[in-house]
Amino acid sequence: MFFGYNFTPMLILVIFLLTLEFLTFLVLKEHFLVRSKTRFYVFLTINTLLSLLFWYVLLRSITFRGSFDTPSNIVFHMYLAWMISSVIVPRFILIFLHYAGRLIRIREKKHSRVLTNTGITISVIFLCVMVLSSTAGRFNIRTEEVTVNIKGLDSRLEGLRIVQLSDMHLSSFYNHRRLMERVIIKVNSLKPDLLINTGDFVSYGWREFARFDTIFSKSVSRYGNYAVLGNHDMGTYLPNSTSEEKSDNIRKMKELITASGYRLLDNEHIFLEINGARVELLGVETSGRYPEMIHTDVRLAMNGTDTADLRIMLLHDPNQWKKDIVGKTDIELSFAGHTHGMQIGILTKKFRWSPAKYIYPEWNGLFTTGNQYLYVNRGLGVLGIPFRLWMPPEITVLTLSAG
Repeated sequence: MFFGYNFTPMLILVIFLLTLEFLTFLVLKEHFLVRSKTRFYVFLTINTLLSLLFWYVLLRSITFRGSFDTPSNIVFHMYLAWMISSVIVPRFILIFLHYAGRLIRIREKKHSRVLTNTGITISVIFLCVMVLSSTAGRFNIRTEEVTVNIKGLDSRLEGLRIVQLSDMHLSSFYNHRRLMERVIIKVNSLKPDLLINTGDFVSYGWREFARFDTIFSKSVSRYGNYAVLGNHDMGTYLPNSTSEEKSDNIRKMKELITASGYRLLDNEHIFLEINGARVELLGVETSGRYPEMIHTDVRLAMNGTDTADLRIMLLHDPNQWKKDIVGKTDIELSFAGHTHGMQIGILTKKFRWSPAKYIYPEWNGLFTTGNQYLYVNRGLGVLGIPFRLWMPPEITVLTLSAG
């Protein structure tokens, strides 16, 4: 073992990466050096700097000692995923196209400049897109204003404002605490009647909270802040963890969420009196990992429910809506997150698309079946690769109206 990694696969990986380094140098030399030494040295310098950064991130990731859910460790693992996507994959494409060009022109003992230039262009585009989506795209938080027209809504609930946050994945903000502080200031400025959070506060474990609870506790809403646990909050992805460690993680997560000013709906329901109307607020937790998601039985949360003028359900996985709620309960309004819109897609006023739709039909936005509604939030944080490409993070402001 090498700091928690199997030695043989790691050795194979290092050999592969060193081979890519060597072949990339040969490609640049063959393509540029004869025609323009200036271009050769410019590209070589950029390539070298990217290599140094990559090897630093890789070594930092594989030599880390400590709990995996230490925020700095998760950040370096995300940086590593980013470097692989923006540097290693494009290099592989460049090398493939260059030597494919050499094979095509093998009799002339030359390479195809068109194919090599194509590889270089792809590499530059990859890098630029990844840089932009990891900076402007990732932190371009959008406030989505949505009105839900519920047929027969009690007039006393007309205009009720619900602000939804979801999928913070707090390690995403480890080096950006001021941004999270601005998020809370923005939320408070929206003057929510209810503030809800549909889970995935963290990506791996409770240590990611890193005192963010002190920031969240500044959130203010008229009738309280409420949250549920997402599958990441359950320690689902914490490497090499025992069942006892996962149970301890859940316990600490509940403590931290409560310290953040949220009332955790732990597979249960509560009643709120709002302007004299009786509102039932329910919440269920989610565990497991795709495709074997584990949903708490909605009937458990509904057990002992009484008459209500409106029922609101907090989920995490939107797929649970049609599975357990639509046509099976009288819950009018549900909220979910989880999908992130896969952090990539197209969002315009007239067209919305993400590959997430092929896994989660209700992947972002407002959905309705009969008089039952679901809103799916794209989340604030990132998971895996720290980027968002045309899929900005979201704060939702949902206003109730009589249909």
